Formats: sequence, C-alpha cells, structure tokens
Amino acid sequence: MNHLQQNEVQQKRHLLIDELIKSGIYKINNKHLYEWTLSDLEEEYKDIEKQVEGKDLAPISMDSEWDSFLNT
Repeated sequence: MNHLQQNEVQQKRHLLIDELIKSGIYKINNKHLYEWTLSDLEEEYKDIEKQVEGKDLAPISMDSEWDSFLNT
C-alpha cells in the first residue's frame, strides 16, 4: 500500500470514529474504536445507520463529500 492509500485509509478510519462517537459509541467489548480495523468500523457504522432507519430517526449527519468518500 503506498503512502497516499495509507492516508486515505487513516482519513476514513478517523471519519468513521468521529461519526460513531457522535452516535454515542466509544468502546465495544472493551475495545476502543481506535483499536478497530477499518472493516470493523465500517460494519459498525452500517449497523448504526440501519438502526437509525428502523427507528425513523434522522440519519447520522455526514457531508455528501464524506459520504461519497466512505463509499469508495
């Protein structure tokens, strides 16, 4: 993985961590978010989005720029 790809992965991880913290998630199973892999963070974020949709709450707020970044 080149330096640019590593930066993109780190940015994506930080974004997901920030969004999960906004949702009130800091730690699960005694593991802090910063210890999670990108895949784990993405999975948890998707689970939270599903829960929000199921409860008819406003979705987690994300800029469309960041939303498209997450979907890359």
